Amino acid sequence: MITIIPAIDVIDGKCVRLTKGNYDTKKIYNDDPLEVAREFEKAGIKRLHLVDLDGAKQQHIVNSATLDRVARGTNLQIDFGGGLKSDEDLQIAFSCGAQQITAGSIAVKNKSMVIQWLDKYGGDKIILGADVNNEKIAVSGWQEKTEIDLFEFLKEYIRYGIRTIICTDIAKDGMLTGPSFDLYKKIKDQFPELEIIASGGISQIDDVNKLNEMEIDGVIIGKAIYENKISLEEIKPFLC
Repeated sequence: MITIIPAIDVIDGKCVRLTKGNYDTKKIYNDDPLEVAREFEKAGIKRLHLVDLDGAKQQHIVNSATLDRVARGTNLQIDFGGGLKSDEDLQIAFSCGAQQITAGSIAVKNKSMVIQWLDKYGGDKIILGADVNNEKIAVSGWQEKTEIDLFEFLKEYIRYGIRTIICTDIAKDGMLTGPSFDLYKKIKDQFPELEIIASGGISQIDDVNKLNEMEIDGVIIGKAIYENKISLEEIKPFLC
């Protein structure tokens, strides 16, 4: 059964969403991310994807206080990403209650550091964030594109102990047009050992059903919940 993982993206301590990673498209959904997280937990959700968008932009952890409040105020298993660029950032994230962290831009810009993190904490604590545009990796909150091939990127990190990836197709993110089914199938076919968490474009419960049929391990849902395209009631069958 696919794991439902709602997303809370944070700017200035508030719950927001962007479209295609563009900060100019910021829309505030709630001033208090803890209130949102508690609603998720009340519905039976166990996991949360918490992203520090200020951190992603400023290249260091910014919203640690929000992480700490959500971790203390719920029993959700939190994976935290955005702005994790140093050992100190990682220690702050874990000390503030993150059970896992997502290494995104840092996995491109400072591979040796992420390898050290994998050696120290293991693949159950470090998730690889693979944000893609036309199967090329993008970094820095999607502000920078690279020519790094997604599949070569994954192959290399699997060698270093990565077990779980969050793969976001930037072209789909926040568009409510459906996820990149073909891309996820391609990843699953090539790397059956990977735990794949799909992200971006989820627009209706049928998208979740299809990903579940494809045996994708997890799905991050953001705007579809906030815009009432998918209700918490609809996802309850996946929460058993």
